[in-house]
Amino acid sequence: MPSNAKDEHKGDKSAAPPLPAPLRVPVADSHTHLDMQSGTVAEALAKAASVGVTTVVQVGCDLKGSRWAADTAAAYGHVHAAVALHPNEAPRIVHGDPDGWSRQGAREGGGEAALDEALAEIDRLAALAHVKAVGETGLDHFRTGPEGMAAQERSFRAHIEIAKRHGKALVIHDRDAHADVLRMLKEEGAPERTVFHCYSGDADMAAICAREGYFMSFAGNVTFKNAQNLRDALAVAPLELVLVETDAPFLTPAPYRGRPNAPYLVPVTVRAMAAVRDVDEDTLATALGANTARAFGY
Repeated sequence: MPSNAKDEHKGDKSAAPPLPAPLRVPVADSHTHLDMQSGTVAEALAKAASVGVTTVVQVGCDLKGSRWAADTAAAYGHVHAAVALHPNEAPRIVHGDPDGWSRQGAREGGGEAALDEALAEIDRLAALAHVKAVGETGLDHFRTGPEGMAAQERSFRAHIEIAKRHGKALVIHDRDAHADVLRMLKEEGAPERTVFHCYSGDADMAAICAREGYFMSFAGNVTFKNAQNLRDALAVAPLELVLVETDAPFLTPAPYRGRPNAPYLVPVTVRAMAAVRDVDEDTLATALGANTARAFGY
């Protein structure tokens, strides 16, 4: 090996980050996308378990991904499924994607009937015992333009209803849409267990979520230098409403930002969260494990 090979590898953005020191108290990754990660499910679960991440919630974003999540949860006892049409998926179903705005390739729109058909399949999957949540659903004002908002809102309202009817948790994707998401939850009546995945609000919004009893799940971006708003929110969120997630393969925590994320990196985020809250990691991990089980009903 050349003398500089180690340094070159360290700078390789495609290289998997090293295993962190194991947590002494096991936790769950409350939101991951194993179908978008390299390697097998069994390998990912074994690697995560080796550092104390013993449970994962596998989240679907479209019909194919939601079916995969349900099948994977049926096959693995430590995987729980969430099924939904992502907020950016609903407009694609209705209007198509002629200019590639969604970055998922060209696609023909199927109109309102196609959205009804897709929602009916999510409803069917949500009835399954190993599907613990409906999500990720919500609103995304970042990627979907005004012409797609009606489809997005109709889909979100339908998912709220499906979650309540089946007694499942609701997992929310909220990007640049805080006020509208909170408004629609109030209008429709939020499910008993509602999770803001990859929480992106500030401390003021955290106070609103706390009042409503909404869970706030923090991802690796809580470690980013420019994310003081997330750390401020984490500092004031009630401990019993805090979760941790990877959103892998996205949002890899510092110092590995930009490299592939996976459930085994949860301990990095847990330790950063413990520092923000000024508690020891065992105390935080104990709360995170109990909260995730309560949020998803397993």
